[in-house]
Amino acid sequence: MRIFGVGTADQRSRAEEISAEHPSAPIPVVGAGVGEGVRVPLGETGFSVFPLMLGAAEFGWNVDLPTSHELLDRYAEIGGNAIHTADGFSGGRSEHIIGEWLRTRGERDRMVLNVRVGSHADNPGLGSVNLVRAVEASLTRLGVERVDVLHLDASLDQDTSLEDTLATVEWLRDAGKISAAGAFRFAPEQLVEARILASAGYPRLEVLDEPYNLVRRAEFEGDLRLVAAAQGLAVTPSHALEHGFLSGRHRRGSRVGGVRGQQLRSQLNRRGIRVLRALDLIAADLGVPVAAVSIAWLLAQRTVVAPIVNAFATVHVDELVQGTGITLSRTQLAELTRAGA
Repeated sequence: MRIFGVGTADQRSRAEEISAEHPSAPIPVVGAGVGEGVRVPLGETGFSVFPLMLGAAEFGWNVDLPTSHELLDRYAEIGGNAIHTADGFSGGRSEHIIGEWLRTRGERDRMVLNVRVGSHADNPGLGSVNLVRAVEASLTRLGVERVDVLHLDASLDQDTSLEDTLATVEWLRDAGKISAAGAFRFAPEQLVEARILASAGYPRLEVLDEPYNLVRRAEFEGDLRLVAAAQGLAVTPSHALEHGFLSGRHRRGSRVGGVRGQQLRSQLNRRGIRVLRALDLIAADLGVPVAAVSIAWLLAQRTVVAPIVNAFATVHVDELVQGTGITLSRTQLAELTRAGA
């Protein structure tokens, strides 16, 4: 087991003593910048990223600007280099906050910027005109000239021709406004259609963002995962902690409202207790936070490259990053998988 973490001088000294006691003891890696040398290919985009993306869904909503910048600072200090946001997050406020941070910290060239478009009220959907306007608006809010990976949000637009959308993506890429394209909430058949169009010369989709975690598995584990694996897509699952539930901090269910929230709470009532029990036992055995074990399980899943996580405090970032350095045993993986079934 390898643990990325942070700690006091006394903790670091103790960690060094532990690692020196026996060759098979855990090898802790502690302190700032530990993630600088940890990079994985983001599919065939040409980018290499830290295997944990910092999500910005809460920026400008439940997390104010100063705290958002503290989270970004901490993530960058540890060595993280992949940020994920969307034009619909807080009506674009999330992008403004990230843009200001990139400008004031001079971090643009070091960060891989992932932006999801298609849900902003001013430019909804993936139609050609709205897609171009959405990208231009995101670039303006972010204060950058290019988006590294543009994620196409199909959840609100099932009517636009995929061929037209990819033709627009091609124009955006050729114009230097984006480098690569990904998909959000695409059905398996849409991914197959996209790959057929790519064989005809249209841009390939290289990244798949799909909500996936220990208690939300049915939508991904099936045809979608088979197609993603066959196409070599880099999967960057969102909702990695199920709205904080899988961090162990919220043990009464999900905060999601409406019908979907009722469904999730029902699922968590049936399976949540045994999942948290399994997470608690493994976290205690390894001496790591519950959230880190949840991330480690995701990273052990086939095709998963970098889960997208949201945080509310720097301590959350410290906990989550540890998940990238944990190697769960086959028994531990089986216990968690069985608990969430």
